[in-house]
Amino acid sequence: MNHTARRWIVGGIAIIVSVFVFLVPFAYIILTAVKDKRQAATRSFDWPTHFQAWDNFIDVIQTRDYQLLLAFFNSMVLTVASVTLLVILGAMVGFVLQRRPSRWTGIVNFFVLAGLIIPPAVVPTIWVLQGLNLFKTMHGMILIEVAYGLSFAILLFRAFIATVPRELDEAAIIDGAGPMRLFFSVVLPLLRPVVVTVIVVQSVAIFNDFTNPLYFLPGEQNATVQLTLYNFQSQFNTSYNLLFTNIALITIPPLLVFLFFNRHIVAGMTAGAVKG
Repeated sequence: MNHTARRWIVGGIAIIVSVFVFLVPFAYIILTAVKDKRQAATRSFDWPTHFQAWDNFIDVIQTRDYQLLLAFFNSMVLTVASVTLLVILGAMVGFVLQRRPSRWTGIVNFFVLAGLIIPPAVVPTIWVLQGLNLFKTMHGMILIEVAYGLSFAILLFRAFIATVPRELDEAAIIDGAGPMRLFFSVVLPLLRPVVVTVIVVQSVAIFNDFTNPLYFLPGEQNATVQLTLYNFQSQFNTSYNLLFTNIALITIPPLLVFLFFNRHIVAGMTAGAVKG
């Protein structure tokens, strides 16, 4: 078997596996979301006998006084604010670590790697938030998301900044640019591939986050989209048609973002390696 035939076979197997891993579960979600309550309760992978997509959609939107709309608003505020801080802080820290090494660089690198390796502790984090009066607040939840995603952002930005020629810094300094102007006017515009990567990856992760809002942002007024899944579950009966309609509504937006910006994600992940 020649190399070309082997490559086609491996590619075909990968496509088939991807279909079963990704498309089949998504198809099951959509099919269940358009069924009536009785047929959805069977949890079978069959064609709907009665399509109730619009009725299910209206029921999901109106549940608990339109809580899903409030949850979408909360999730958008949480995502936009967190990602904005991640981009700015990640780029700044990556720039300082790469361009201004000092005796503290090793210690900072240790904590950056520790942020990727060491799992977060829920109870001590709640204790800290309560001490700062940030527990059950959107501000506290934003800080949590930033803290959990900052290490990943710093590593990406630092790797890419290493490929930016230092001559650009020197030329800007000669022209009279200060540290802030140097960073925002010269360096940051060159980081567009990594900025897009961080925005897309962290937006999808934060928007789909379930556990952190569950622990650190309780309360119906603070509900995010993932927490609305509880609306259609109970101990004795679950409305699977409404549950899967809700899942479809909160899955499609980040899925579209990921599909549209997939090439930018790959470019941002590999830009540093290719240029280096």
